[in-house]
Amino acid sequence: MAEMRRCIGSERFSIEPHDAPVEDFPSQPSQKDGLGRMCKTHWNQYTAGLAREAKARKAAVTVTEDAEPGTAEASITSPAVTEEAAPSEPAPKRSRSAKAAITATDGQEVAG
Repeated sequence: MAEMRRCIGSERFSIEPHDAPVEDFPSQPSQKDGLGRMCKTHWNQYTAGLAREAKARKAAVTVTEDAEPGTAEASITSPAVTEEAAPSEPAPKRSRSAKAAITATDGQEVAG
């Protein structure tokens, strides 16, 4: 008979705790016993739910600044990139040597 372990589940995503075979748990080196607290199937559901929530937060509507402070009424718009905010061309990348030179000279006084 396979050794069983308790998957803790998640109330937030309606995942019920249950017993599952030890082989169903992912490796988690930071844990005392080296195994995760959720079975692989439920861990995938949990992380997918977190990703969906993060995406929804990012796409959430924002309150524009044209509303008067202290009023409950505010016009709601989705975030948009304005022409001023979007650079016309990407900034040039610095080479490692340029970064090293800047880091080396930071904090030093220039003689002159």
